[in-house]
Amino acid sequence: MGIVAGLDSSTESTRIVVCDADTGAVLRQGYAPHPTTSEGDPQAWLMSLGEAAAGGLLEGVQAIGVSAQQQGMLTLDAGGVLVRPALLGNDKRMQPSAADLTDALGGRAAWAQAVGSVPQAGQTVAKLRWLARNEPEAARRTAAVLQPHDWLVWQLLGRPARRTTDRGDASATGYWSAATGSWRPDLVELALGRQVTLPDVLAPAEPAGHTPEGLLISAGTGETMAAAFGLGVGLGDAVVSLGASGSVFAVHHEALVDPTGTITSFADATGMHLPVVHTLNAVRVLRGTAELLGTDLAGLSELALRSSPGAYGLVLLPYLEGERTPHLPHTAGTLAGLRRESMKPEHLARAAFEGMLCGLADALDVLRSRGVQVRRVFLLGAAAELPAVQAVAPQLFGAQVVVPQPADYAALGAARQAAWALGVQHGTLSPRQPPLWPAGAGQAFEPGEDMPVGQAVRQQYTTVREQTHPGAFQ
Repeated sequence: MGIVAGLDSSTESTRIVVCDADTGAVLRQGYAPHPTTSEGDPQAWLMSLGEAAAGGLLEGVQAIGVSAQQQGMLTLDAGGVLVRPALLGNDKRMQPSAADLTDALGGRAAWAQAVGSVPQAGQTVAKLRWLARNEPEAARRTAAVLQPHDWLVWQLLGRPARRTTDRGDASATGYWSAATGSWRPDLVELALGRQVTLPDVLAPAEPAGHTPEGLLISAGTGETMAAAFGLGVGLGDAVVSLGASGSVFAVHHEALVDPTGTITSFADATGMHLPVVHTLNAVRVLRGTAELLGTDLAGLSELALRSSPGAYGLVLLPYLEGERTPHLPHTAGTLAGLRRESMKPEHLARAAFEGMLCGLADALDVLRSRGVQVRRVFLLGAAAELPAVQAVAPQLFGAQVVVPQPADYAALGAARQAAWALGVQHGTLSPRQPPLWPAGAGQAFEPGEDMPVGQAVRQQYTTVREQTHPGAFQ
């Protein structure tokens, strides 16, 4: 069918993959860094894109898909000129604004019912409230609001009158409902004090348009949705991301409304849904324990494997930064079960891995309790390569664990979307069925006969959690 490209503009860099539209085979790749700040110059993203595409990388490409960092906000005046530098998702100044908005609508349950999520500092809706309160002149000049992927698509198309987004990125704003598939302008007004122009939300295979040179640009999407599409996850699959904090999402056939706000109801890039549960503590638990024991992550993994399941009764509740799941924002971590025989480095190391993974298993159980099927778990992040993680995770998650080979999955997802839009345009693909690219290679780990062992470790952990924080999940 041709050649397509996917570009991913993350917080740190632009990555481009050029793929065969039929097979998904990667033909060429490009990379360029860009500044990492809490406020960004979008022109730097364009310069990075140009550097990544240098040397004829895009020669012969017929369609491009765009993935970009989520929850950034670009404010435009009536003439389409940036009002101020972009506010990015990692900007923590908006936390009071998020709390303020939560109360303004009547609490967490009201927001969950309205848009499937409770305001967080990263969301665009919180940034709008912060702008109104802290930069009223900039707020007054703001006529339109975009996210990074929306702005990049608009630039590639030559800044047309029509601006677009997709349902995946729209669902991360805090003022678009994945359940109804529509914007909530009233929530924009609640945050900013007045209405602004919002982009048109495109269907998954619908193109955003064509460049002046005739190159098709697909709808694009946010990084999480693009990575899921690049991985090829489907119903029955969950993805656990191991960063300093953690996230768990799964593919589901409908949006979930969670009155507690524990589940954030995102849409995906295919027409399905991605309910997400976040934890505040993941690899930071391992790093903290490694520092305490005078080693690194590899050494901590080696130590943990010298211990046995249950760590001789040692249990670490990994709430080092407070916790979102369960909702314990002001708590601290707990080390329980100290006995003379358990006070050894290898048992503390094992307790750290089990505590981190039990916390993520709790997040998985939040989704399972709402009818989300989890038969296979994709484990992402550098820590997924640690032998102790690979040994312990299948037991505690109660499912096959897949550790994919490192790849630019967000860029691959963007390229797959471009191939889909191109195929629909040519009449070779249905708008309801994306191209069937092969799943990425990876290692699979089965719980096997160790499932009862994992259940016993989970029970030990749950008992300590309930004794320390009674009713935390009620």
